[in-house]
Amino acid sequence: MEDFDEMLSSLTVQETAGGIRRYRNTVSIVCPACGEPFDDLVVCEDEFNSLELSMPLDLCTTTHDGQVVLFTHKP
Repeated sequence: MEDFDEMLSSLTVQETAGGIRRYRNTVSIVCPACGEPFDDLVVCEDEFNSLELSMPLDLCTTTHDGQVVLFTHKP
């Protein structure tokens, strides 16, 4: 993903804990995987991460610099 750092600079940091960084998409940037605006971007920094979801979400995925990147979409 060529413009990853530029994308991150447009998002709002929501959480940084437990090897996960979560950003809120408040400016309706589109997901590079599906082309629809995403709700949150989650970067998994550790080799193993566990996500506890409080609601059903559609997920799109990619990697950047060896880290898993998740784009969440509320159905």
